[in-house]
Amino acid sequence: MDMDSSIRTYPEIGERAFGKKGKILMSIFMNLELYLVATGFLILEGDNLHNMFPTIGFEVEGFKIGGKECFIVIAALIVLPTVWLDNLSLLSYVSASGVLASAIILGSILWTGAFDGVGFHQKGSPIKWSGIPTAVSLYAFCYCAHPVFPTLYTSMKNKKQFSNVLLVCFILCTICYASMAVFGYLMFGSTVQSQITLNLPTNKISSQVAIYTTLVNPISKFALMVTPIMNAAKRWFPGYQNKRFFNILVSTTLVISCVIVALAVPFFAYLMALVGAFLSVTASIIMPCFCYLKISGTYQKIGCEMLIIWGIILLGAALVIFGTYTSLVEIIGHL
Repeated sequence: MDMDSSIRTYPEIGERAFGKKGKILMSIFMNLELYLVATGFLILEGDNLHNMFPTIGFEVEGFKIGGKECFIVIAALIVLPTVWLDNLSLLSYVSASGVLASAIILGSILWTGAFDGVGFHQKGSPIKWSGIPTAVSLYAFCYCAHPVFPTLYTSMKNKKQFSNVLLVCFILCTICYASMAVFGYLMFGSTVQSQITLNLPTNKISSQVAIYTTLVNPISKFALMVTPIMNAAKRWFPGYQNKRFFNILVSTTLVISCVIVALAVPFFAYLMALVGAFLSVTASIIMPCFCYLKISGTYQKIGCEMLIIWGIILLGAALVIFGTYTSLVEIIGHL
């Protein structure tokens, strides 16, 4: 981006390196990743609401709708009006409270373990080798913000602080992730679930604070997450872009499709592992390396830098292959 100041988005970097095909490829990976993360939000809502109200369920003309499926649909109905909004500024402020929400959840879980009778005495196998590919895929998913880096960089007044901002963000994220992992293991051992909120006792106030904070966060972020996808879809129909009914139709169709995928594959951890292994690693590790090699011309000369970059690419490719395979096997096995 220092070489070409006209670049402002992640797909434009792909276009600068590989032309129109590079832009399209990066757009597909970025939007597909956002789509599946938004779908994961609905699954997360369904899991936690079902955990809070396990007896809820409906029967329509002999067709039973389970509690989790019911809550996924309800969560979709709640977020649906937010995707109809033209101005998302209010939601952006709510979503910006994500750091505070993470601190509240972490503090509530710590309180539950220390003062609400759960304790930190559980034991289990510290390493489960068969789960390594899934774990690494989830780690990749947790650090997959790279596609928004160009937008963040161009929006900064003092671009020289960009590296410091990234360093602070990654340190805070690592502390949060590591703390949650340690607390979860010490509190619940090998029985800890894909979402630690599913293990918490629902009759404790601290647990309820953690669960309800977990529920509010995705609702506030859903519209912001799918907006780039909706904008990309609208660009295919330039003649209808400014028509209100068409915009509502596109956004509603997108939400309905997310519900269908969430109901078909209601496995939060395995779906996010698939996103991490296949999409996040490709979009955040492999493709940036290829773009850098092409734009900088490093691929034309053999040196230490090129060898390191190719090592990163090969490591990323191995993670894509093994992580994607493991995630698909787990998803198919649980269907």
